[in-house]
Amino acid sequence: MKLNQSETGAFAVTGYGPGYLIAGGVRYGHALIVSTEAPPRRWPLADISSLGADLLAPLVAGGKPEIVLIGTGSHQVFQPPAVLRPLIEAGVGIEVMNTAAACRTFNLLQGEGRRVVAALCCPEPGPGQA
Repeated sequence: MKLNQSETGAFAVTGYGPGYLIAGGVRYGHALIVSTEAPPRRWPLADISSLGADLLAPLVAGGKPEIVLIGTGSHQVFQPPAVLRPLIEAGVGIEVMNTAAACRTFNLLQGEGRRVVAALCCPEPGPGQA
């Protein structure tokens, strides 16, 4: 899906689909971290089932965002408190949602001038979309 271009900033998420994300005008074929503070970068996550606290800790290492959005792919996959511990201990807001919702929410919050980080899994290809 392509999102409308807006004034949300240079690193807005402008599109997503099976196996890709578009942020800052660049198409990525892997999980991605987008932030209001830095250019998009690879998130070394194979799929949401392998998410651990070690992959969330860097999201708050470079400065404390107001909120961290976790885009879990095509479907919302809640995470246990042990996985979310680095974010809980940092005192940031946490929202876990499917990647489409996380992309829209990131753009909205960024447009409001909020300090937000989104860790996004690519939506999975559906049947026959490999």
